[in-house]
This record gives sequence, C-alpha cells and structure tokens, in this order.
Amino acid sequence: MVVKWIKRWLNQPEQHSKLIEVERDDHQVSRKKVSHNALKVLYRLQNSGYEAYLVGGCVRDIQLGFTPKDFDVATNATPENIRKLFSNSRIIGRRFRIVHVTFGREIIEVTTFRGEANEDHSDQKQSSEGLLLRDNVYGTLEDDAKRRDFTINAMYYTPKNFSIRAYPQGMKDLAEKKIRIIGDPETRYREDPVRMLRAVRFAAKLDFTIEPKTEKPIREQAPLLTHIAPARLFDEVIKLLMSGKGLETWRLMQKYELVEPLLPLTHQVLQTQSDQHFDTFIEKALINTDKRINAGKPVTPAFLYAALLWPAVRQQAEHNMDMGSPEMPGWHKAMGQVLERQVKTIAIPKRFSLPMKEIWELQLRLPKRSVKRAEQLVGHPRFRAAYDFVLLREESGENLNGLGQWWTNYQEAHPDQRAKLVNNLRSDQMQKRKRRRPRNKKPTEQS
Repeated sequence: MVVKWIKRWLNQPEQHSKLIEVERDDHQVSRKKVSHNALKVLYRLQNSGYEAYLVGGCVRDIQLGFTPKDFDVATNATPENIRKLFSNSRIIGRRFRIVHVTFGREIIEVTTFRGEANEDHSDQKQSSEGLLLRDNVYGTLEDDAKRRDFTINAMYYTPKNFSIRAYPQGMKDLAEKKIRIIGDPETRYREDPVRMLRAVRFAAKLDFTIEPKTEKPIREQAPLLTHIAPARLFDEVIKLLMSGKGLETWRLMQKYELVEPLLPLTHQVLQTQSDQHFDTFIEKALINTDKRINAGKPVTPAFLYAALLWPAVRQQAEHNMDMGSPEMPGWHKAMGQVLERQVKTIAIPKRFSLPMKEIWELQLRLPKRSVKRAEQLVGHPRFRAAYDFVLLREESGENLNGLGQWWTNYQEAHPDQRAKLVNNLRSDQMQKRKRRRPRNKKPTEQS
C-alpha cells in the first residue's frame, strides 16, 4: 500500500539531483518498525559525532507497509572508524569495503558514504568494459545518494529528528510503482551488471514495473553478467529465485534474456525442446519453492538448482547413451559435464552440488523397486527431495507409469503392507510381460 504523503510529490519534475527532507508527520517510518540492533548502531555512530542513517530497502519496505528482513546503515564514518566503535564487527570485501556488525544471528551492514571518483583516486578501478573492480572512494550523503542503484532505494532515515532524506523522483516512483535507475542506465549496468538482476528482483518482489529507459539496455547488456564472479552470482540467483516470488522473477528473467548468461545449458535446452515440457517442469519447481517459502517451510538451494539444471542433465545423459554409454555411467558422466560447465558462471558449492547429484541419481533408482531396495530408498537422506522431484516431473506431463502415486502409497502404508505393494507391482509387471506378442517361431523344414 502506497502511503498518502507520497502523493504530494507526484507533480514534482522528474529529477533526482537534490535530496529533500520528509518530516516525521509525513512518513510512516517508526522506530517501532526498526530492529533494536539497527537502532543501537545508529545511536552509537551518532553519539560518536558521525552521521548515520537507515538506508535503502528497509526504509522503502516500511513505506510500502512491508516488514524488512534486513537493516542497512550508511554513515560518514570510515570502515576503520566503525570497526573501532564495535568490537562485534568485521570489515569484509575488497571491491566494496563494508562492515558487518553482528548481534547473534542478526547482521547489520554498515557502509561508508560513497563518493564520486576522479583520476586522482587510486582506490577506484574499472575494467575495459566499464565494470567497477574496486570502489572505496568516500563522500557525502548527497554523493552516496547518486551512487545508489534505483531511486526507490535512495532513501535515508535518521532517528535524530525522525526525518527521511530522499529524491522527489524516488517518491514519485514509489507511488507509481516504478523501478528507475539513477543516472544513465547503460553506464550504470556496465559499472555493475548485477544491477540488471536487481531491477528484475525488485520488480517481481514489489509488483512494480521497470520504466522504459531503465529496461531498454537490459537485453543487450545481459551478456555482461558473464564478467561477474561466479561466487557472487550464486548468491544473487538465490536472492532472485528464493524470495517467495520465484515464478514471477523467472518469467522476467526470460523476458529480459537473463537466463542464458546465468544458466547457458538450461537455456539451450529450453530453446531447442520440441514441446514445453521442461519449461513447465521448471515453473512447477518454482511454484513449489514459492509455496514453501511463503508458508515458512525450509527450502534448500540444492533442490532448486537440481530442478534448474535437470533439462541439461537429462539431455546430456541421453546423448551419452546414444553414443554408447551404459545407462548409469552415462547419467553420472552427464551430471559431471553439466556441473563442470555451470560452475564457470555460477559457483555452486559442494554442500549443494553433492545433494543435487543424489537427487538426480535417485530418479534412476526409484523406479527399480524390490522389498529390500524400497526400504533402503525410503531411508535415504535425499529420498523426500527425490520423491518431490518425481511428483513435479509427473505434474509437468511426463509419463512415469504412476511412479509418484506408488511411492505415495508406499509411504502411507503400514510396514506390514509394504511388502504386499512390492509383490503386487512385480505381479503386474509379470502380467504385462505375458501379454506381450510372442516372437515369430522359426519355420520348420516342412513349411
């Protein structure tokens, strides 16, 4: 819900060159909605003579009536100054040096105001493509606002006088539900291509639209994502697809051609498939993930990535078998081939890639049922994930001869009845073999 006080800015000219101050009575940010630990960081910085503000998404979300998950602070204190004030802190990052102040499981991220660099600044470095490789140039609040990615994120709240500093354009965009980048879109995307992913993520999360000038360069500059460190892209894709709005985000990623630089093999299969089976499968997996997240249930990146890469693994396995590989070795080889290619763009840690392989391997083992084997499979640590995977395959239109229902019945059956289910299955299989057409007999000498 967009708050009423924003409406006063709707007739302001479209500009974001000067911050305005929104007084306490004209906004909805209250200290009651702010993390106690974030307030503690703000007060200590301010009491030590520094400027300090809540900044970005937490301010934006409170304005929109949401409850923020994270609270970030911007200040004119340097990372070293901040580190001295908080014993429970550490400086992280090389490209952007920031400070994490830790309170149990909660981390308050504190950044120093970014400044505008010039040739004399040796602490800013760009690649030939314009990508910022290092950027530790500090400045004022106004400088920092210009360096923010989108107008709706350039919002600063201080408990000192309970006011907000923001651009009139940001107020207008918040009211009109628009994602607008600050500055020239092409330049800003070249500085940090991840901003394209952030534009898509915020559009899906907030149900906003990306304004025309901001969206125009995205398709053309999408390949720049291949210049981003694979480890960073792993984190960004998790934010994209495990936010509870994964399906909407995926569709926007396809619309703006962002899938290919992130998941090249999956993109290739989706583009060449004869039907929409794999598209449906991935969407079903995202719907399932969204439901679990929104219901507060646990989710793991292993299941999501197993689903995203399944089309590529399956196609590669079929190719390997066509080339003469036996079934199981062909599948194992395919898993390795796909993951080896994928980690060049998104670095999937082994703590997730190993469970992914187990989920894939169980797709081959679940159809092969005997009394002893069925009990072993149910006890497998990845059985539940693999079973859910089978159900998604069937929901997507794949004919697995009732495999999902059989395993549903098996799990629900009393232990004494499970053996009967396996025996009935074997009996059905034998009946089918008997009903097959007999082979033609060799002709006798008389014939």
